[in-house]
Amino acid sequence: MIPAGPADEHRAIAGGFHDVVRGVAADDWDAQSPVADWRARDVVRHLVEWFPAFLADGSGLRIPPGPSVDDDPAGAWAHHAAAVQAVLDDPANADVTFAHPRLPASPLPQAIAQFYTSDVFMHTWDLARASGQEPALDEERCRTMLTGMEPLDEMLRHSGQYGARVAVADDASWQDRLMGFVGRDPRWRASVGGRS
Repeated sequence: MIPAGPADEHRAIAGGFHDVVRGVAADDWDAQSPVADWRARDVVRHLVEWFPAFLADGSGLRIPPGPSVDDDPAGAWAHHAAAVQAVLDDPANADVTFAHPRLPASPLPQAIAQFYTSDVFMHTWDLARASGQEPALDEERCRTMLTGMEPLDEMLRHSGQYGARVAVADDASWQDRLMGFVGRDPRWRASVGGRS
């Protein structure tokens, strides 16, 4: 079920990512991820490093730096997620206009949901697979995201943000269809901690 409102949506999705973070064994943070150039810790690094500048550029709001991903990926994530949640929970930010130089202006909570929370959702799959956990993304959200992205296929592919689409079976789950659309092989598994 997709929660109503950007703050509740982030709370649920960041919470799901946090559950996966807690399931990563200490010696699995350097395991290969489904993204060729990333280790498990780099999935966290991506989320905690790109968003603060994006937020500041579009709203002037700043997230205080937290622990280093290299030293404490779980702590880095917990700090970052709490800071983003605080932005969304602050009533003063409800009417802030997000005016990023490269994007149309929109309400700040909506921009966070569209560009950031969705990113956390999809990267939950990456971190789970990198660390030998089984991702269990919400099927309805996967369906909603995929049907919204499919009409933009060519534009998204040219953005460089996604790899070549991976074909999946006609009866594949919505999770597998979404992952295939963004260039992940749903059958990908890492060998970590004696698991594969």
